[in-house]
Amino acid sequence: MIENPALLACYAHPDDESFGSGGTLAHYAQRGVPVALVCATRGEVGEISDPALATPETLAEVRENELRCACQAMGFDDLTFLDYRDSGMAGTPENDDPRAFANVEAETVIARLVGLIRQRQPQVVVTFDPQGGYGHPDHLAIHRHTVAAFHAAGDANQYPEQGPPWQPSRLFYTVIPRSTFTEMSRQMAAHGLDTSRFDNFKEQTGIDLGWPDEQVNVVMDVSGTVEAKWTALHCHQTQFGSDSMFRQVAEAEVKPLMSREYFVLAWPEIEWQGTDLFAEL
Repeated sequence: MIENPALLACYAHPDDESFGSGGTLAHYAQRGVPVALVCATRGEVGEISDPALATPETLAEVRENELRCACQAMGFDDLTFLDYRDSGMAGTPENDDPRAFANVEAETVIARLVGLIRQRQPQVVVTFDPQGGYGHPDHLAIHRHTVAAFHAAGDANQYPEQGPPWQPSRLFYTVIPRSTFTEMSRQMAAHGLDTSRFDNFKEQTGIDLGWPDEQVNVVMDVSGTVEAKWTALHCHQTQFGSDSMFRQVAEAEVKPLMSREYFVLAWPEIEWQGTDLFAEL
């Protein structure tokens, strides 16, 4: 690993960070790597697993506190909210709210992300893949804006008001391979549980569930930090209810699936395989 590594993760809502990359963020934080997290919204129109936990009016505050709890569990506290409004799932009325993150002018968001990249000076930046995991409008937006900011941050002619240029070395997409969902579905079916969310995913969303396994560049073994990841997930109580697919099967069965995290190298565009986001830098 390079002498002074740093990592910046950019996601849309509280809990995005834990599901796909919580073990990785904890892995590097425990090794003294500065880890910073950018969260575009407070997830204020998300579901509430238990009405005793929050109301629609209090959900933003509750989810902010849940995210702070998760960051503590993963071992870092550098958290920035962009303070935009949750856009809601695709096709919902919240999509039309002018305050929604998906409706914010791109240049406004990109400029702020460029500033954060230049301030934090990460070698590695992580965000969602081009289909936003499962097509959520905010996931797609943070993907587009982070990719644009990644490439603009090193150009002194772009956004000069955001500070001296800094070009990160690598851009990764957090992904969950199709094989992981296949195994999750198999485990649920073995317990007689409903697997329609897997079976009908493409029909409902128009996109494939999961990333092609053969296109994954980095497989992180996070078995050493899976407990921190599990604790972080449980911080998100409003989202990680008993109906979560990760709680449908026994903890002893789901934790091995959570002990590997997967990343696609988006830049530089080279053929490369590894087990460490900072390897060979």
